[in-house]
Amino acid sequence: MTDETHSRRWRLILGTAAEQELGALGSGADTNIDRALSALYDVDDEGAAGNRSGGLRSSAPRVARWLGDIRSYFPATTVEVMQRDAVQRLNLTQLLLEPELLEAVEPDVHLVGTLLSLNRVMPQTTKATARVVVEKVVREIEQRIANRTVAAVSGALHRAARVTRPRLRDIDWDRTIRKNLATYLPEHRTVIPERLVGHGRKAQAVRRDVVLAIDQSGSMAASVVYASVFGAVLASIRSLRTSLVVFDTEIADLTDQLDDPVEILFGTQLGGGTDINRALTYCQSLISRPADTLFVLISDLHEGGIRAEMLRRAYAMRQAGVQIVVLLALSDDGAPAFDHDNAAALSALDIPAFACTPDKFPDLLAVALDRGDIQSWADMEAAQH
Repeated sequence: MTDETHSRRWRLILGTAAEQELGALGSGADTNIDRALSALYDVDDEGAAGNRSGGLRSSAPRVARWLGDIRSYFPATTVEVMQRDAVQRLNLTQLLLEPELLEAVEPDVHLVGTLLSLNRVMPQTTKATARVVVEKVVREIEQRIANRTVAAVSGALHRAARVTRPRLRDIDWDRTIRKNLATYLPEHRTVIPERLVGHGRKAQAVRRDVVLAIDQSGSMAASVVYASVFGAVLASIRSLRTSLVVFDTEIADLTDQLDDPVEILFGTQLGGGTDINRALTYCQSLISRPADTLFVLISDLHEGGIRAEMLRRAYAMRQAGVQIVVLLALSDDGAPAFDHDNAAALSALDIPAFACTPDKFPDLLAVALDRGDIQSWADMEAAQH
């Protein structure tokens, strides 16, 4: 990077306050970039413009032009960050209710979360446009995760159906060796396989039940989006019986909408309190085969209900044979905010609690459905990153 390019970038970052030391911007394009940055970042806590003339104010046309500008000058990933900052810093939430503005926005998971939080106040004229925006993001996520999820889950279910007299091509050599380590002959440096372990033949019968319980409080918006898409993908696998429940202080069972993740998302009501204990009570009623059930609770664990009852119920489910995983977040947003005391209490009950990115969730499902050690898998993933 040349000194000139270095100075230009710092000038754009720092604004006109740095012009005396770094010099003026040369090109018209740089001036336009500077103006776009000013409109968003040169605004104080009271919403007044700072050193450079800026601010988007409450004007949909002005915001629409600004959105067009930033899409011209910045890559899509940067545009998504700037849009998210605009909603948070400049209180543009109400402007997102205008169809013309939505058409100019670069869709992403966080925008979907914002739109879903406005679902109850959104006029009918805007809902059609909002649905198009949400559907575009959902389809992109499906393309990203669907094939890998189906492959990982189907492979785990296939491996779970073990046979003790397999044909040669069906032998699971890794598990066979582990099962026969007691017959290792050092002088021959080999294992005598007294017991063979094989992969079972794939069948169409339902092998495992999966219950997804999703906290729909406002802080969990991205997790709700990803979990809804994963729920729809899992529902397409015949050997799984998938249920999906969303909750705050109320509970909505959206299992019958799993064929359409967009419909699921519009069935959520982001915001409000959280009653995890009540959600666990309902989910318990869905479980008829505890030993064959994977229960995934996606929540930041900020319990507004009865904490002791929540822990007691989780322990009872665990003791009944239900495999439980608590995801503090299912998103790409980095380390989440969560209730550390509740997470530690669940971990003490042998219920792992950790955050997971969407790209790693298929691997997590495979480990869980193969009845592997989920906590060890999570620790290993954390150590690698």
